[in-house]
Amino acid sequence: MKRLFSGLLIGALAIAPAWAQEDAVPASGAVSAAGAVVRGLDKVNGHTADAEIQTGGSAELFGLLVTLSDCRYPADNPTGDAYAFLTIREPDTGTVQFEGWMIASSPALSALDHSRYDVWVLRCSIS
Repeated sequence: MKRLFSGLLIGALAIAPAWAQEDAVPASGAVSAAGAVVRGLDKVNGHTADAEIQTGGSAELFGLLVTLSDCRYPADNPTGDAYAFLTIREPDTGTVQFEGWMIASSPALSALDHSRYDVWVLRCSIS
């Protein structure tokens, strides 16, 4: 009986990751966009600024250099949840403050950790 249960458990664990991945990825997949719109916040004075960045390009927001490597969105829902790969640096020193994927609907999930500024993705630029 114990051997049967172990076999069933191992079989279930082997199937579970494939099943979970099918639900996590839209059937039509994700599409890379031409760019993204990001927003910066100066936490000291409350000012915000938006920048549209082309893929492979950079923009300066409140003294931080934001570089966009890729922005993707669900192919079957262009207004759906965007996620972008950003590199955020101090322009003077080149020190990387953040590098990774940011998700538009959950900016705190993978966020810039800066004492004064905050940067997050709003959406991909389709055109």
